[in-house]
Amino acid sequence: MRIFGVAARVLLVFTVVLGVVYPLAMTGVSQLLFHGNANGSIIKVNGKEVASDLIGQSYTMDSGKKDDKGDAIMVADPKWFQTRPSAASYDGKASAASQYGPNNADLRAAIDERRKEVAQLEGVDPAQVPDDALTASGSGLDPAISPAYAALQINRIARERGLSVAQVAKLVQENTHGRALGFLGEPYVNVVTLNAALAAS
Repeated sequence: MRIFGVAARVLLVFTVVLGVVYPLAMTGVSQLLFHGNANGSIIKVNGKEVASDLIGQSYTMDSGKKDDKGDAIMVADPKWFQTRPSAASYDGKASAASQYGPNNADLRAAIDERRKEVAQLEGVDPAQVPDDALTASGSGLDPAISPAYAALQINRIARERGLSVAQVAKLVQENTHGRALGFLGEPYVNVVTLNAALAAS
């Protein structure tokens, strides 16, 4: 009984410390020091919550055509900056990559098709289309594109929205992030925050 009593008291203490005190302390610290991150890095436009800057979105519109199943065929909406393809359709519950290797015929065909679509949308030579416009990220949720892909879209956005190229370029610059710690990774543009800024402008 003595051993049982000791075990019960230890269980109670650790339950309270690790199951109540520690989670409350971590929640309090995160809310105090990292409020935005702790609450999902939510973006607001005109006071309305529209997205998380951690998860990409598709910026598409109905093409007016149907596929073989009778579903609407969605195409890139020219009024928005486009992000990279997503094997998960930017569904946070379905984070995944395509799992295709570089020699996979389906992947190569998808890349060729994407290259043509992006080149047509932007009015450029297919050779000018950056790699991140053609391939999905490992998570399928990445909201980032390269500065080169963002720059490729500036003229279209300015034309479609009746803005100057300088105005759009300024928004791109404001949403461009450098390498972490100055040397890790590559510079990138967060398309979700960029489009939110575009919507608010």
